[in-house]
Amino acid sequence: MRLIHNMSTITEFPAAEYTAPNRTIKIAVIGGSGVGKTALVVRFLTKRFIGDYERNAGNLYSREVQVDGDQVTIQVQDTPGVELTDNGMTLPEHVSGSVQWADAVVLVYSVTDRHSFDLICHLHQLVQRAGGANTPPVILLANKADLLHLRRVEPQQGPLLATTLGCSFYEVSASEDYNQVHGAFHRLCCQLAKQPAPVTAAASAPSEKKRSPLIPRPKSPNMQDLKRRFKQALSAKVRTVTSV
Repeated sequence: MRLIHNMSTITEFPAAEYTAPNRTIKIAVIGGSGVGKTALVVRFLTKRFIGDYERNAGNLYSREVQVDGDQVTIQVQDTPGVELTDNGMTLPEHVSGSVQWADAVVLVYSVTDRHSFDLICHLHQLVQRAGGANTPPVILLANKADLLHLRRVEPQQGPLLATTLGCSFYEVSASEDYNQVHGAFHRLCCQLAKQPAPVTAAASAPSEKKRSPLIPRPKSPNMQDLKRRFKQALSAKVRTVTSV
């Protein structure tokens, strides 16, 4: 049995019905610390939400999915949080490598963290610099929209910033609404799937030697880390209930 994620449901198909993906879509998720990047990725790929995560190690997740009837592989690179220091901001090498690797970049901020919003312009500039002539398309994602009492970024500021940067904007809640998160990533995947396919593997073989060693090759499907996180979270909840 092969597991196919249909962008709205997870369905098992007999091996005889399985068709190898004919396209790979690569997405890098970038933003400040604590904005919910991992929660967004996990929510999109599994529909599940877990509030507590161990420190982001920059994992690469891979799932076989169907986009508008076409079977593709989606690879999502979750990157550690980027911070602005007294010396300015530079993208770590592995994050720059993710930008060069990706077909699209998702910039994330939290509506409860003004600092994460202020980072976006700097991140957008660095993404353009890292991408050079082949800068991937960018979308802007505002997370934690459900935390109205903690909001520090006004609703109109996100769309205004996206207009300035020339990118699409979505305000979502990873914890409250799977459909919002799914919709943002789904539209991005549909947009990428309609673009001309990249050069064939044979033609691109020489460039594989230039692949950054800091970007791991995906496992298909690579969900073992997510399962481990779920078990850790469930164990923590059991301990909490027991201690009460």
